[in-house]
Amino acid sequence: MVLAHPCLTPHVRFAASTLLAFALPLAAQALELSDVALEGELRFLSERPDPGAYHYASRVQISDESLTSGVVRLSTCHHQLDPNAKIVIAFNPQRVQQIEMASTQGVERAQVQGHRVELTQVQRGGSACINLTSKALERVNEHTWRLHAGPLMRRYLDGYLPMQARLAFHWPDGLLRLQRTEPAGQPGVMVHSNRGGAQLDLVFAGRMTATLDLVRGTP
Repeated sequence: MVLAHPCLTPHVRFAASTLLAFALPLAAQALELSDVALEGELRFLSERPDPGAYHYASRVQISDESLTSGVVRLSTCHHQLDPNAKIVIAFNPQRVQQIEMASTQGVERAQVQGHRVELTQVQRGGSACINLTSKALERVNEHTWRLHAGPLMRRYLDGYLPMQARLAFHWPDGLLRLQRTEPAGQPGVMVHSNRGGAQLDLVFAGRMTATLDLVRGTP
């Protein structure tokens, strides 16, 4: 998924979506030049330099059937959007299978157009939540599956602004176990897991791609 201003682009790819907006993000005006990551650079941050600005959240539901089909259900939300006349969220047509709007706030109009969602007259602090299904789960071997997330980004001119993302993953109790994540836990990356799911909380600047390796059952 990509959320895009021509200068502000968070991007996620369970079903890759791009959000495109058409104004200078006000959050960028409060940041130092050193806070902006350059093309090809990825920095994980222990603290966010622009707290309260745009953030992204997703909830991925993996079922027993997903292990065969590779298809998962997602609920995604973009929070604290910058004011813009138009924002376009474009999803990867090779992965996404169904898209529907769940809710909006501070958005005059939201419309699904093929593999895109168009938001018009977005107010400062607006939000948009979208539900979709996506073929994002890949079978690695008989006992292991890999879930792909990203790339996530918040584009600004030729660089990337800091952003925050919470990626939550849920499955039936005891169906799967988290084996590893990339990126691994570190400052700016918090990883939690239990019998029924896992969660990544990330603060970063740059273009970030995540993977989760999942195995059958719990030890």
